[in-house]
Amino acid sequence: MRRDLLALLRRPGAAFNSLAFFALVITLFPIGISPDPELLATIAPGLLWVAALLAALLSLDGMFRDDFADGTLEQLLLAAQPLPLMALAKVAVHWLTTGLPLALMAPVLGVMLSLPPGSYAVLVLSLALGSATLSVIGAIGAALTVGLSRGGVLLSLLVLPLYVPVLIFGAGAVQAAIAGTSVAAHLALLGALLAVSLVFAPWAIAASLRISLNG
Repeated sequence: MRRDLLALLRRPGAAFNSLAFFALVITLFPIGISPDPELLATIAPGLLWVAALLAALLSLDGMFRDDFADGTLEQLLLAAQPLPLMALAKVAVHWLTTGLPLALMAPVLGVMLSLPPGSYAVLVLSLALGSATLSVIGAIGAALTVGLSRGGVLLSLLVLPLYVPVLIFGAGAVQAAIAGTSVAAHLALLGALLAVSLVFAPWAIAASLRISLNG
């Protein structure tokens, strides 16, 4: 994790691209649809979640790409440490540099969409939980396509169907907060999805990396 974080600090543009994309998409919607506050508040939960999902997806392709290009990935496979644990460390770095900043940035963009102030805490918490799941699941697709020269489109096709439950429960939590109903069920399901992903996905990522490197 320390190595990957230092590498990202040397070229912060890689992490900034996702945040810029997120902000740009949210900024364009009021211009393209309508500046009506009531309409924007209605679509805000789904819009924020879809934009965050696509922004997280944008950075997935580079999770293992640089290590594959310079041969570091082969060294990781030969290292004494368990490969699933090292894969989980790379997923954690992706979440810390992409998912968590997106979650913290969302309330600022929510103001532009006239999102009710009482839903901001739920928005941040749901995006923090959901984006972690997106990083874990997305890493499987990134590992499978790391050896392909143009694997970005295939990566999107692989992981987007798996992102749908996270999107449903995440947007549902924000909508419940706006309606004044309980958000506990939505957040509990997001936490359960994250827990299941953390149990099984590291082994799938490790197997996918071995398949990509060994053919």
